[in-house]
Amino acid sequence: MEQLVEPLIIDLEQERKDILKKYRRLLRTAKPFLKDNDAKLIKKAFYTSVEAHKEMRRRSGEPYIYHPLAVAQIVVEEIGLGTTGIVAALLHDVVEDTDMRIEDIERLFGKKVGKIIDGLTKISGRFEYGTSQQAENFRKMLLTLSDDVRVILVKLADRLHNMRTLDSMPRDKQLKIASETIFIYAPLAHRLGLYSIKSELEELYLKYTEPQEYRAVARKLRETKGIRDRFIAKFMEPIAQDLEAAGLNFILKGRPKSIYSIWNKMRKQNKPFEEIYDLFAIRIVLESSAENDREKAICWQAYSIVTDHYKPNPDRLKDFLSTPRANGYQSLHSTVMSKSGQWVEVQIRTTRMDEIAEKGYAAHWKYKGNDTKVRGNIEQWITQVRETLENGFGDKTAAIEFLDEFRSNLFNEEVFVFTPKGELKVLQSGATALDFAFDIHSEVGAHCMAAKVGGILVPISYVLNNGDQVEIITSSKQKPNEDWLRVVVTSKARARIKDFLKEDNRRYETDGKQIVEKKLKVLGIDLTAEVVNQLRAFFECKTAADFFYRIGKGYIQPDELKRFKRDKEAKERKSSDVVHTPPLPGNHTGDGKTTTKFLKHIHGDRADSDTLLIGDDMDKIDYKLAPCCNPIAGDDVFGFVTINEGIKIHRTTCPNAAELMSKHGNRIIKAKWESSKEEAFLAGLYLSGTDRVGLVNDVTRIISNELHINMRGLTIDTKDGVFNGDIKLYVQDTRHLDVLIDKLEQVEGVYNVQRFDTNLNVK
Repeated sequence: MEQLVEPLIIDLEQERKDILKKYRRLLRTAKPFLKDNDAKLIKKAFYTSVEAHKEMRRRSGEPYIYHPLAVAQIVVEEIGLGTTGIVAALLHDVVEDTDMRIEDIERLFGKKVGKIIDGLTKISGRFEYGTSQQAENFRKMLLTLSDDVRVILVKLADRLHNMRTLDSMPRDKQLKIASETIFIYAPLAHRLGLYSIKSELEELYLKYTEPQEYRAVARKLRETKGIRDRFIAKFMEPIAQDLEAAGLNFILKGRPKSIYSIWNKMRKQNKPFEEIYDLFAIRIVLESSAENDREKAICWQAYSIVTDHYKPNPDRLKDFLSTPRANGYQSLHSTVMSKSGQWVEVQIRTTRMDEIAEKGYAAHWKYKGNDTKVRGNIEQWITQVRETLENGFGDKTAAIEFLDEFRSNLFNEEVFVFTPKGELKVLQSGATALDFAFDIHSEVGAHCMAAKVGGILVPISYVLNNGDQVEIITSSKQKPNEDWLRVVVTSKARARIKDFLKEDNRRYETDGKQIVEKKLKVLGIDLTAEVVNQLRAFFECKTAADFFYRIGKGYIQPDELKRFKRDKEAKERKSSDVVHTPPLPGNHTGDGKTTTKFLKHIHGDRADSDTLLIGDDMDKIDYKLAPCCNPIAGDDVFGFVTINEGIKIHRTTCPNAAELMSKHGNRIIKAKWESSKEEAFLAGLYLSGTDRVGLVNDVTRIISNELHINMRGLTIDTKDGVFNGDIKLYVQDTRHLDVLIDKLEQVEGVYNVQRFDTNLNVK
């Protein structure tokens, strides 16, 4: 008995030492800006957190206190928050996980810390309780952003540490958390200017969702590091000499692009690693006082020195000095031609700009005495978030639409335009004259009928360009209509237009509901909640309100309800003919828990009883392969429980995977291939290379004669000696496909062979 207890005591003692070591490191990092009783407050927060979490352990087996300590370290070291942020990070899980209440936090640490902890508690947990709940959580998160941005900053630090320690989680949890991260948290980090955190979140997402691709790019970056370093040193040498001669203090950095951005570029451009040339950027960081005018002057001076040695691309000059991005980012970007014939991106900024670029919003507090335009831009964006949240968002559908719109706006660039009096307005790229009108005032937008740009009359759909001076023309007779929603891109304009349309819509919805009730009564059907949901699905409407609206507007004729009745009766007859087993949840519930329970029921005591076995379970549960990614045997997959179409099997690398896992986490189930039957799966291959006589014959010979694969379609297009081709064919599994790809890559003239997934089923 003593032999078992002794190692445990040693482990606990070692853990205690590790905890104190991490705590002391945190204090050392924070020491430069601590004042008065700050150290005592941090100490009190540390011991409060230790006591609250003393019985808790993480999934990895480590003491839970490691997590709040790590989050606090990120908050101070990587984001740059002060004592309040550190205390909030140490206590961020205390109210959620223990008996301690917000009132206790306020009494011990003050109202400011209590408010941040309250905000973090409200948005705790992952968005996996159904779509409307996810959107509501997201809304709460954004509301806290307008109250105290530190809530979001601590939450991002919390998410970053969870991503760094994702190894201990099971595969399905890794995919869910990683997808949610790329869908919501990385864009938020980008918008708040946290470049380093955004990049790391993206890389960790790739590491867990596409591990092979991640390792391949990382390996190639390591292999080419020596060549890259020599190139950077040679490129920088003449620039460094001239900067020194000009009396400028500077640091030169050669920064490689992130693994995620390189992978993304390879995927979008359909090119291998070797053909991605802009793998790095040169950064010149100049020391300067915080006087803005002087800062800009020395950046332009450095730019002049760079262009003395290397010819710039005039189309690739971006001046973020005079017009910073909404997240506060300031820098001067230019792309120049090196002596070796390679384009190189050069970024020029001051130490202040560099710190803000890396640490984002938090870094502004260090420079808040400057009253910089930069910080104002972020606060203007936060004001826009608050306005958007206050408008609309009444029902669940509006919540989902807002989440989608807001998320899509997070990565957008800005366009800078002027009012007739010369006032600068910053809108998202792609904004129209109508967006501009709503940005000025809701009533101006509602009555906008045209605009003048540079004195020339343009329609409300005119897409704004940088530097446009815009005058809005209004009419008291003009009013919003549904087509306007296709014209605008900003959340503010969309919310206002929907508000104006809502009253009209309600009238049509009411009329539509009355029409449906009368018609169903004639057909002998009661209008229950279940029937309403069936009608919505049958007529492919997003919501019940949308269905009633379309009836009221006359888009769906009342007589079409007869088709619904026939379809309903046919399904009921079919249902009564089958042997009664537990209900097949894929058809109706849209609930992953119910489906998993059913799987355990049919699989019994198997270790993987909660997993859908593709092939073996075909006769027990309704599932289909998703056409958006066309999975084949051997692919890493998951199941998505739809409302009315059973379970759809998607690849984990499906273009829709991140959105499904982050927005509909409650509908995700585990799935794997378990088929003993010989089955053929449709796959697509993209080929490119140099054309020659007999090339097509060689390709088809390998497919048909050597590997005995059936082709469904072959398209080859040749121009000026270069060919591009698509082949649709049937394979047994991923290994079968890999063998085919290897053989095709050996054909003379074929340079690139890649699998593609979309539109394979289009005939």
